[in-house]
Amino acid sequence: MVDRGWASEQLIEAAQGGDLESLAAVVHGAHPHVLRFAGHLCASPQDAEDAAQEALIVLYRKIGSLRATAALASWMFRVVRHECLRRARRLFDRYDEAGVVPVASAEDEVLRRLEAERVAEAIRALPDVQRRVLIMRDVLGRPGRAVAEALGLSTPAMKSHLHRARTALRLSLGGGAVPPSPSVPN
Repeated sequence: MVDRGWASEQLIEAAQGGDLESLAAVVHGAHPHVLRFAGHLCASPQDAEDAAQEALIVLYRKIGSLRATAALASWMFRVVRHECLRRARRLFDRYDEAGVVPVASAEDEVLRRLEAERVAEAIRALPDVQRRVLIMRDVLGRPGRAVAEALGLSTPAMKSHLHRARTALRLSLGGGAVPPSPSVPN
């Protein structure tokens, strides 16, 4: 038996058996992990918090149906992923038929366009390989292995370029100076 702290087999089995203290300990222990994961997937911190809460409610209600205690973490992350995707779809459903997001005012529309231009400019400023990896992976949503193969990179090299691109983008959009990244031949 492997002890994983908040998700130890003994604790999970007790929770599955209906022990309320164990169930509370599992839910409480899972919260920071679930929230951190949701924060990476959801569009806003509010959506991440809501998705994490929904996932913890599912955990609370359905832990008894979990077959393998070792599968708890992967099961929870699938629930969070599903909830974040559901929330994203709901956002896209708010678009009208022309594909325009309703805005509260002309000022909001100008701010939204300026921010979009700022992001596009920051992406254009990335080195070619980093830009292509970022767009294929984060914008188009292609799997990492497919991106690596399409660009003729190893998976670790693709991950490295993606990390550098995200870091440079984060620094650029955060107002900090972007360190020059070395050109890496394809």
